[in-house]
Amino acid sequence: MTLTEKVGQLNQRLCGWRAWRRTGKGFAATEELLAEARRFGGIGAVYGLQRADAWSGQGWETGVRADEAAELTATIQQTIVAESRLGIPALFVEEVPHGHQALDGTVLPVALAVASTWDPDLYEEACRAVAAEVQARGVHVALVSTLDVLRDPRWGRAEETFGEDPWLASAFTTAAVRGMQHNGKVAAVLKHAAGQGATVGGRNWAATELGWRELAEIHLPPVRAAVEAGAAGLMAAYSEVEGLPVAANRRLLTEIIRHQMGFPGLVMADGTALDRLLRMTGDPVAAAALALRSGVDLSLWDEVYPHLGEAIERGLASEEDLDQAVARVLSLKFRLGLFDSPRASLGTENLRRESAALSGRIAASAITLLHDREGILPLRAHRIAVLGPHADTLEHALGDYTAPQPADLGPTIAQALNAMSTVPGSDIATADGSGIPEAVALARAADVAVVCLGGSSARDSTTTFDTNGAARSGSNTSQMTAGEGVDLARLELGRGQRALLSQVAATGTPVVAVVVQGRPHVLGEVLDLAGACLSTFYPGPALGETVADVLLGRREPTGRLPVSLPREAASLPVHYNHRDHDWAGYLDAPPGPLLPFGAGLGTGELILSAPRLSHDHVRLADLRAGRTITCDVSVRNDGSTASSTVVQLYLRRITASIWPRTRELRGFRRVTVPAGGATTVVFPIGAAELADAEQHLEAGAVELQTGVSSADLTSVRLHIQSD
Repeated sequence: MTLTEKVGQLNQRLCGWRAWRRTGKGFAATEELLAEARRFGGIGAVYGLQRADAWSGQGWETGVRADEAAELTATIQQTIVAESRLGIPALFVEEVPHGHQALDGTVLPVALAVASTWDPDLYEEACRAVAAEVQARGVHVALVSTLDVLRDPRWGRAEETFGEDPWLASAFTTAAVRGMQHNGKVAAVLKHAAGQGATVGGRNWAATELGWRELAEIHLPPVRAAVEAGAAGLMAAYSEVEGLPVAANRRLLTEIIRHQMGFPGLVMADGTALDRLLRMTGDPVAAAALALRSGVDLSLWDEVYPHLGEAIERGLASEEDLDQAVARVLSLKFRLGLFDSPRASLGTENLRRESAALSGRIAASAITLLHDREGILPLRAHRIAVLGPHADTLEHALGDYTAPQPADLGPTIAQALNAMSTVPGSDIATADGSGIPEAVALARAADVAVVCLGGSSARDSTTTFDTNGAARSGSNTSQMTAGEGVDLARLELGRGQRALLSQVAATGTPVVAVVVQGRPHVLGEVLDLAGACLSTFYPGPALGETVADVLLGRREPTGRLPVSLPREAASLPVHYNHRDHDWAGYLDAPPGPLLPFGAGLGTGELILSAPRLSHDHVRLADLRAGRTITCDVSVRNDGSTASSTVVQLYLRRITASIWPRTRELRGFRRVTVPAGGATTVVFPIGAAELADAEQHLEAGAVELQTGVSSADLTSVRLHIQSD
């Protein structure tokens, strides 16, 4: 290969929706695509051929439908191969953070909702179905959000995380890789490695103040899980570690992830991230060399990587570095079969039905009952007023990175409840409460008021965007309160919503609050005013059916919080697994969260025994040799109906060479116990459960703690003996 051809294989500069145009007979490549392919003698990858949203400008009138997708990808591939002297095809890369961001693509619940199920097996099944769907549309690489660990809920991208705990995030990351890559035809590139969930103040693209130990203990476990599961690729985070952006951080990308973890796959830059290196180098050639030397293989939309040839010629990077990156790109293409004969197109209609059903199952499993103080649930009233900005729409329950949806997406909460009456009452984001008087009148005439509150990541035609597609916060009058680029300072629900709830509650009609959110909001006022409260992180199209099933008692609320709910933004951080220092709280605010990580209620109260160990001593040598002991917990149901819970196992280090955390999640099991019955949960305890994040074991004492949240635990002590 020539130097230019090699550089071309690391090129993903073109936004895919600018690569094609419609003709009377189908599709054709644009001059922009042809120029790009001829410039480099081929193209490494094309991003977003099928992406549809407000940023790409692709909708129902212009975008690519499922039944057209295979034709489009075949046409564009033929064009690229024809312009390549060696006949090298391109990777087609698409956003699949919670389903394919394309017309007719299945919408899964967002990652925070997925994590609320505490059911990685269900998520793996859904990822398998979505992978079949995108494969049928000619997609090779799926960009999937799994790696960010949420340490500050003010960050607008909170919805893209599996919550605040690295063990939980690792379990779902493993599920995503296994599901997406189950048949070897779709490659998963996971976002983002690493530390982006801990930016200062929860600000998008902002600095992080992470040291290497914090990175290793909190942010790298999901990356390690991805590597061990065989992820094809990782996307480098926008954030930096100790002053070096990840895309320029050789220690992180090469020394730790590639060498220590043994990652053989592809590292992709995030959108325009390499252009930001100009702030350090002042020169695109030097910036390109810096990223290549650090371990970036594939660019995304930037103007820096086209200068790689000059960087090699000037000696700023070696051709060996370039060859290694090209080899990783080409290896993935061979692995996915791009050089083989084109595959026959598959119909997607049946595939979409399967993945849509799994999306509904996740949404149902994710609904979390925060309290039912007044025993309102299940609803038995005949006259139900369904109020609030989430009452009669699904638009705000879909999350960021979602394509336009059909009008018949599914029933809203009001429709699913056969509401006597419904009205929004207020805006989501603003103080506009002009509809509150009507809502109050409807509440007075009802037996119960279901007030549907929350946030929204919905983009619309008024949204303005940054160069990488992130929404510009405050740029429009839409209802966006979350999503990429939309960070919050106070975490409160909109003023109009709070006024709506307050005035409806003042009528004396029993109130059930349903909070549909993309991040943990401050909900103290909601819990005080509502007799019962459900929380669901953006669940997608199944919002109405799943909420109605829980409210009417047709389904038990089985979700558990994957993140601590704050009392107020001023008291952040409140994640449970902080360093174990004594702190009594602020003078004007108590310590800790409003509701803890892992919390959630079912239909009955289950009784857990204290944990029991099969052995209370274990030797380091035996652990290194693979020996495990067990920790058992009995779960009893004295009630008259079956009930479920998530039994959680935590590790608390009593002695440690490094100042320990309060506790660390080390296992979980979802169980359903029949009325009057009991079951036993058995947790294996071995090196994986007892080692630190860098997989080191040390002698000393630990406690194994079990319970149904991070704040409701009983303990048993284990002694780890030296060799």
